[in-house]
Amino acid sequence: MENIIKVLANGPLLCTGDIEVLDADGKRLEKSDDVALCRCGHSANKPFCDGSHRDAGFEDDGCFTDDKPEPLTGDGPLVITVRENAMLIANGPMTISSADGHCTTTRNKVALCRCGESARKPFCDASHKHCGFTG
Repeated sequence: MENIIKVLANGPLLCTGDIEVLDADGKRLEKSDDVALCRCGHSANKPFCDGSHRDAGFEDDGCFTDDKPEPLTGDGPLVITVRENAMLIANGPMTISSADGHCTTTRNKVALCRCGESARKPFCDASHKHCGFTG
């Protein structure tokens, strides 16, 4: 099963495939083939999207550039670990694409922004350290 992370314009990361979400201690939060993860930083149900991006006025077109694409190694699950007050770490073969498909890359490991402030969305640039993000 192919693991795909779609970066929705002005919305969440929509993860499809063999997806497992873990907390910082390794406890399973979710195992599913379809998970929406917050990337605006305002969800009351972090790391999952609850639609708060609409009220928060989160704006990001979902397009990106990637200077570190990797050939996919093998297949298997995509394990996403939530770092406390920080980013999401995704491990496993994945294709990351904008919802419209114009921006696409492949990775085996990546740090993804969930505070909403990264200048490199959907990738983490450590902005969470300076914006007061918690969750």
